[in-house]
Amino acid sequence: MNIETIRAFLEVSSTGSFQRAAENLNITQSAMSARIKSLESLLNRQLFNRKRNGASLTTGGQTFYKHALAIVQTWEQARLETSLDVGVDAYVTLGVQINHWRSIAAPWLDWMKREAPKIATQIHSDYSDRLMARLRDGLINVAVLYEPQTNPDLIVKEFAREEIVLVSSKPRQVERNPVEGYLFVDWGAAFRKAHIEFYPDTPSHKVSLSLGSAALDHILNHGGSAYLLRGDVKDHIRNGNLHVVEGAEVFSLSTYLAYFSDAEESVSVERALEGLQMVRQNYHKSQ
Repeated sequence: MNIETIRAFLEVSSTGSFQRAAENLNITQSAMSARIKSLESLLNRQLFNRKRNGASLTTGGQTFYKHALAIVQTWEQARLETSLDVGVDAYVTLGVQINHWRSIAAPWLDWMKREAPKIATQIHSDYSDRLMARLRDGLINVAVLYEPQTNPDLIVKEFAREEIVLVSSKPRQVERNPVEGYLFVDWGAAFRKAHIEFYPDTPSHKVSLSLGSAALDHILNHGGSAYLLRGDVKDHIRNGNLHVVEGAEVFSLSTYLAYFSDAEESVSVERALEGLQMVRQNYHKSQ
């Protein structure tokens, strides 16, 4: 048994699919199946009910799940602590939803360097599902994300509520039909649903982006419009480079703080949470 075999088990458990799990781990589906079969052989127990539309844990799989989780988390903690440099007492890893480096990751990193210099830090920026998988596997200690998954041992708190506003390089009023130069930025499932409800005549988009920063750069350099975080565009609105589109719906976006309850026993995680609390307070003051 090796750690990658257990990671494969956890990934299939999370996705309910051998194919999706293989894609997430960047291996072939046959390699994924081989890892699971190897694990079942070692445990002498079938771990998954294999069906056409996916895979679900058997009773034996459910029993093994908590042990698999503990094994991976313990290994990651041991690996990180063993590799600490001289003068560093502990290690903490933060996961941050894509598009929130400027508002969350950067100020948190500055706080940690200033207030907790003996704690090594690492930041992963990704989408909610991948951050949840990393959190579950012990690859990150704390995450700030859009859509946390339910877990009895997971502590979830609302971190911040932000406004997403439609801005344009030229003053204009909102239009229901597709607008030339509009860049659709994907702010998650809740935003996609709300966007369709408010703009039912634009179900598809000529240009779609995942990064708000990329959309902002494009608009500033080439013109156009997009829904962006108010905090990221307020200075551009103030100096006249961008304009809020008149009559456009303003959407609300919530980010959540997530970590497992046993992480609170770690001094490094406690300090990381203190830093995030300061970032949260300063962010709200700046809005």
